[in-house]
Amino acid sequence: MPLSPGAALDRAWIESHIPHQGRMCLIDQVLAWDPEHIRCASNGHRSADHPLRAHGRLGIACGVEIAAQVMAVHAALLAQHGAARPAAGLLASVRDLCMHVARLDDVPAALICDAVRMAADAGVAVYRFELRAQTQRLLGGRATVVLDAGKVPA
Repeated sequence: MPLSPGAALDRAWIESHIPHQGRMCLIDQVLAWDPEHIRCASNGHRSADHPLRAHGRLGIACGVEIAAQVMAVHAALLAQHGAARPAAGLLASVRDLCMHVARLDDVPAALICDAVRMAADAGVAVYRFELRAQTQRLLGGRATVVLDAGKVPA
């Protein structure tokens, strides 16, 4: 279900469909998606008041949170098209993480995150993700997300 160019989803739609609100919503736009893939843009990484900024900088590891939010947006889109919507998701693990830069706040271009759902069932989804700016790879890896984490006993 790729989005047509006129149907890109904006920040307002995103905030109304994922738990992250206000400044903590790090995704600005859904550029394209289908049942296995999503591509989103994020532009707030240069902001001095970015919520994940520490010690005057935004470290590259914060890109994992951007990717996790992209996966949450994908789950919300799938739910609108017939899939069960998880009540809450939990990033359970990140594997094969490769960081190609030290920080994000000095990257001049918009951040583009691609996430590909490699496997999924009713309780878990595994995604491969990559964060880049134009053609520069910034961060990539694989994530396991526990769906309906609110139902997992403590």
